[in-house]
Amino acid sequence: MKTKTIYICSECGARSPKWLGKCTTCGAWDSLREEEVVKSKSGLKLKKQNKNTIIKLGNIDYNEDLRIKTGIDELDRVLGGGIVPGSLVLVGGDPGIGKSTLLLQMCGIISENKPLYVTGEESLLQIKHRANRLENINENLDILAETNIEEIDYAIKTSDCNVAVVDSIQSMFSDKAESTPGSIIQVRECASLLMQTAKSTGKAIFIIGHVTKEGVIAGPKILEHMVDTVLQFEGEKTYSFRILRSIKNRFGSTNELGIFEMLDKGLEQVKNPSSIFLGNHDKDQSGVAVVAAIEGTRPILLEAQALVTPTGYSVPQRTSNGYDIRRLHMLLAVLEKRLGEKFRQYDVFVNIAGGVSMNDPSVDLGVAAALVSSLHDRPVQYGTALTGEVGLTGEVRAVTMIEKKIREAEKMGLKRIIVPSASIKKAINEHDIDIIPVERISLALKEILQ
Repeated sequence: MKTKTIYICSECGARSPKWLGKCTTCGAWDSLREEEVVKSKSGLKLKKQNKNTIIKLGNIDYNEDLRIKTGIDELDRVLGGGIVPGSLVLVGGDPGIGKSTLLLQMCGIISENKPLYVTGEESLLQIKHRANRLENINENLDILAETNIEEIDYAIKTSDCNVAVVDSIQSMFSDKAESTPGSIIQVRECASLLMQTAKSTGKAIFIIGHVTKEGVIAGPKILEHMVDTVLQFEGEKTYSFRILRSIKNRFGSTNELGIFEMLDKGLEQVKNPSSIFLGNHDKDQSGVAVVAAIEGTRPILLEAQALVTPTGYSVPQRTSNGYDIRRLHMLLAVLEKRLGEKFRQYDVFVNIAGGVSMNDPSVDLGVAAALVSSLHDRPVQYGTALTGEVGLTGEVRAVTMIEKKIREAEKMGLKRIIVPSASIKKAINEHDIDIIPVERISLALKEILQ
């Protein structure tokens, strides 16, 4: 055996005999990490391959009812309708965000599928303490405290479980890789073995992964390519709300999200997020607007807040929380060019209340209304919701699922909703809410500012 130092790209897994500033395979900068590997004298032996069997697409059995329901509707929504047998699911998130809590609660509910919970970071007593806090965790839940991936693989294959949870992939190690747990080689080797086990046995496996300070899942980028589904658990620790997003899903939509609230007894589903996010809406305050957005197939009403105040610096500040800072810069430029609003001498702060990050462009119109409202200190008319994407010429562009947004605003008791005229190409069903179509952002602001 001979130890050799190589450099492995954390993005694509490519190997290099020396350190380079830029990966020659994927082009990522500063992604090569030093690893020590043991080179064996014996060469790689290839197994004799069996004759491939070609099967007609129509002859493959498929039944949507085979999905395993977790009993947690928000988790089922993000997974695409439930757990697919034989799938490998990666759940990432910041430490302490609730990843282990969510999956332990899931294991407690699906006891008929005899889940196996493997812990590599916590002791059995710690798991017992967590289960007692959460309550309703089945006493017959199988727990395994192990970090050797070969031992874990054997336990999954020989047990009668249908679902297994491995917490976490960074704490596991393989005897076949001579490097420390959590290294690029170890993470890739352990995930590869679990993937083969999931496909060969038909058992669904969840693996928990940590994230880096940049917010991406730690380990090589190839880890996300290997698994079937990647779920990201998000949320500010100062807030009780948690967002579960689907980043990758071979069995469902990648736009869905689930919303939870962290309580003393664990995570609780938020069935009506609009009522939570609008709970403190004040009708007499300027710089506040209600926006109707869509995440996946779910309509959500949120509160967009803006604060425009004279700057004390030569270069004014632009700060955004929950809204893309680049879109904010674009929006300010449109308001200055098309409406003549002067923001260049003011600091601008934008916040989506509740600690939620929104990627839906239909939030633009609500943020623009909040900005102008704060600039002139004129409140937006109470009971009004806005939805629409703002273009560079000041037009209000069409958005998707307008009917769902209208129904959500109506359900929450709002009096009217401002929508793009281009979205009203066909007849809208009758509603007990005033629907006001607009073509330009200037017309929308005239309608809503008191």
